[in-house]
Amino acid sequence: MRWITRPGWPGNLLAVAAGAITTLALAPFDIWPLALLAAGLFYAGLRELSPRQALGRGWCFGFGLFGAGTSWIYYSIHHFGGASVLLAGFLMLLFTAAIAWFFALPAWLWARWLRRNEAPLADALAFAALWVGQEAFRGWFLTGFPWLYSGYSQLDGPLAGLAPVGGMWLVSFALALTAALFHNMPRLLSGGRKGFVAAGLLLLIGPWVAGIALKGHAWTSPAGAPLSVAAIQGNVEQSMKWDPAQLNAQLALYRDLSFRSKPVDLLIWPETAVPVLKESAEGYLNMMGTFAAERKSALITGVPIRQTVRHEKRFFNGITVVGEGDGTYLKQKLVPFGEYVPLQDLLRGLIAFFDLPMSDFARGPADQALLQAKGYQIAPFICYEVVYPEFAAGLSARSDLLLTISNDTWFGTSIGPLQHLQMAQMRALEAGRWMIRATNNGVTGLIDPFGRITESIPQFEQGVLYGEVVPMHELTPYLQWRSWPLIILCVLLFGWALMAGRISKTL
Repeated sequence: MRWITRPGWPGNLLAVAAGAITTLALAPFDIWPLALLAAGLFYAGLRELSPRQALGRGWCFGFGLFGAGTSWIYYSIHHFGGASVLLAGFLMLLFTAAIAWFFALPAWLWARWLRRNEAPLADALAFAALWVGQEAFRGWFLTGFPWLYSGYSQLDGPLAGLAPVGGMWLVSFALALTAALFHNMPRLLSGGRKGFVAAGLLLLIGPWVAGIALKGHAWTSPAGAPLSVAAIQGNVEQSMKWDPAQLNAQLALYRDLSFRSKPVDLLIWPETAVPVLKESAEGYLNMMGTFAAERKSALITGVPIRQTVRHEKRFFNGITVVGEGDGTYLKQKLVPFGEYVPLQDLLRGLIAFFDLPMSDFARGPADQALLQAKGYQIAPFICYEVVYPEFAAGLSARSDLLLTISNDTWFGTSIGPLQHLQMAQMRALEAGRWMIRATNNGVTGLIDPFGRITESIPQFEQGVLYGEVVPMHELTPYLQWRSWPLIILCVLLFGWALMAGRISKTL
């Protein structure tokens, strides 16, 4: 099996396969041990490579991961972007080839500066730090693509208890560390240094013991009585969503489902349930606000909003509250090509995919107030925003409840919407708060502070979801400290690896 660690096409093909099987560790497959296997194969595959060879090996891993894990992008480009099968396939391959560099560059960095074959414990710790570093960088660079993080595989796994302590990235760190230490254990044991062996065994077993022990631990407590919720899933076809001829039908759909619903504290509609500018729907929203107030309810809905910014009219993807609540929120994290088009002067008009409806949104300001409903603070996330761990933690720490609204119709029957749901579950677990998730065509659900779905409506069904959520106060360790302890640890580990390398060269 030496070909796994050596340069050449067999090892590169294995790297592609290792990246691809990571997808099976995530929703909807949830075979979490495969995340360990994939990270272990990636680590082993870089053992004997030069920096240039490691660059290629890392690219192969990234190509396999994103080729399999983001296949839903092809669905959007082909079915809603108007691209032919061949063009959609080519664009998908181009995207995958480009984003695979997120693994290629860390692999080069590893082989060039951080790999310490002569110091297996430092080597494993530095690898775990680099693994988390590439995930964090991927979530930031060029607005970020925070998808397919290995830590999500542990939502129902033994390490789930670590998420409220250090967030999803602490879980990723533990997975990468375990994979590397397992590979390095024979070298640690043969080294004969009892202190390093004991430390290695503690680091190998400790995170799993801690994760299991903390799983189900309540870091937060109720801030009040349960609130009743009705979340409406309209199941409106994407082809009809922005058709002016279908506007009245859509407004009537949500109105009638609401009128027929049971009285509740919180009535939730999904992203852009009102598919027209808020200023053009004032009469409709005032009518629904009166209806909600008469029922002593707060109605929260997604709606596009136009505002003047520096003497220029800008459009925002927003949420507004009527009835027994208040507040408007403008989306901050926008979806490339879906809500804004990078290099739009060059790309617009080439194919329909670059001219999707409502793809000219502006980014909302960072200092927005939370939504208020029934006397509680609600942290709002529109679609893509819920996949950013640190961004979500910032809003969650100020809230009593979490809310995410989305329209995943773009991704059809692909695995994309179920991956999106899993990430929303992780945000609830990290924050120790209930989350309401309202979507156009599924999965609409209620998620408890342990990341478990308590109520849901299946995909592609129209209906009203009823249930209860509990406002929570107090902060999990992650909301209190965020990722700073892990960042400091990773920096120290990089320093240790570099120091170990210098010491070994002087001996």
